[in-house]
Amino acid sequence: MGKFDPYEIDLRGMNADTCDYAFLLDHQFFAEIDGPEVRKGKVQVELNVRKTSHAFELNFLLDGVVWVPCDRCLDDVELPLSSTDKLTVKLGSDYAEEGDNLIVIPEEEGVINVAWYMYEFIALTIPMKHVHAPGECNEEMSSKLNKYLRMTPEEDQETGEGEDKEDSEEGADKAIDPRWSELRKILDNN
Repeated sequence: MGKFDPYEIDLRGMNADTCDYAFLLDHQFFAEIDGPEVRKGKVQVELNVRKTSHAFELNFLLDGVVWVPCDRCLDDVELPLSSTDKLTVKLGSDYAEEGDNLIVIPEEEGVINVAWYMYEFIALTIPMKHVHAPGECNEEMSSKLNKYLRMTPEEDQETGEGEDKEDSEEGADKAIDPRWSELRKILDNN
């Protein structure tokens, strides 16, 4: 028995028009799927499979929490998630992905493994920015980051690091490009 066998749905063997499944995706699931975004979590998934005249509609309801590395301090950030997603599956001659959330699986198999699709739905629910709330980042890591964070050429001159003497004289003559000021505002918001 494979590690993802419990997530196989036998569509061809469905006797009723609808079937319900429940999965608990825990740390072991995320470790085994070895996806790049999420390494740990606890997500409850309710799956409703409905047979229509020409396809199968798989409706996923995901609710739980995942832990991902903080973009600033690299400690784990707890992110709650709640999502509803839909996948349409048709039986055909060969496996294919057509359009948004439309999958064709070989009719002779008639089985779809939903493990990776559940992982993808979870990964798509996670915000792009993974950061702790203000003041909750690892203080040691934040202080190291601030130590090496260069804001302006003047700060380098104060610490004696960075450019050599010739470059610093040329840099002092040039005005700071206003675009850098705007970028600093973005950095300060993080």
